Amino acid sequence: MLATFICRGVSRPSLAGTPVVRADQWPKGTIPARCKGAAPTNHWRDPRRRSSVQPKDYYGGNKTSSASAASAASALGTAPAPAPAPVAVKTRPHKHRPLTHSHSLRRPQLNIAYPATGNQKDIDIDDERKLRALYDMRISQEVDGSALGEEFAGYLFRISGGNDKQGFPMKQGVLTNTRVRLLLSKGLSCYRQRKRGERKRKSVRGCIVGADLAVLNLVVTKKGDAEIEGLTDSQVPRRLGPKRASKIRKLFDLSKEDDVRKYVVCRKFEKNGKEVSKSPKIQRLVTPIMVQRKRARKAAKTTAVAKAQAELAEYKQLMAKRIAEQKEARRSAISKRRSSRKASKKAEE
Repeated sequence: MLATFICRGVSRPSLAGTPVVRADQWPKGTIPARCKGAAPTNHWRDPRRRSSVQPKDYYGGNKTSSASAASAASALGTAPAPAPAPVAVKTRPHKHRPLTHSHSLRRPQLNIAYPATGNQKDIDIDDERKLRALYDMRISQEVDGSALGEEFAGYLFRISGGNDKQGFPMKQGVLTNTRVRLLLSKGLSCYRQRKRGERKRKSVRGCIVGADLAVLNLVVTKKGDAEIEGLTDSQVPRRLGPKRASKIRKLFDLSKEDDVRKYVVCRKFEKNGKEVSKSPKIQRLVTPIMVQRKRARKAAKTTAVAKAQAELAEYKQLMAKRIAEQKEARRSAISKRRSSRKASKKAEE
């Protein structure tokens, strides 16, 4: 009768109707050659369980060929079972594991803005040597454009921020190229207060540029000789103009005598088949009614101060009168007391 032998680290599944013999029950001199030297085990090992030695096929182990399995199956008069097809297993990176090689190959994308035209452009640079000019630099530092390529010769860029590959923003003043957790409150960047007095600990990226960034923001501070397509060769129309009166004067170079209301940016559009114009309400605009109200407020304040001073002087006069009356009454009481004492002494004598 054919039996299946099981030793530590090597397992062979039993065939149909074949009993399993433990290593300590083997007859003397019948230990297989490939199991010699293995320590006997007192428990039966389920071949379906995962072990340190994975069999290459169903019948044999790492050293048994499929031919021996076929001969064993022919002795029992059964056909060998087909080998299972390999199954593709999808894996995803663990949140605590370091970045894989595919993640490290992703280089930062440059987002360049030109405030003079209002344009922005995303640029991908595949050359690692060009990106090394940006590494170890901080926010608000300036970079020569020739280091990024010949098309940027003569340009000067200022680093304004960025995000790492997980989306955390760079924060000015954090002198590191890694991610840190800071306790942020109202008035600090990378945080918006939801409740009064609220503070929150949030993850932010340091202000030093590194290879782990996904996007790096640059601002053109000096334009070169050549035009950059999509950045400096076109102008984005300004949809909304300034709203404050002083900023309107600054934009159109006006004096205080000029009427600001004639230079406000007006937007025209169609609504229900009619052309409608819409302009913002000018803030801090000095009009005659505002001057009048300011004059009235100043007069009211002056009147209130004069009234308070008059009432204070009247109060001081009244207090002086009351104090003088109290002193007079005290003196009269003391004199009456003295006169009564003198009268009593004369009566006793």
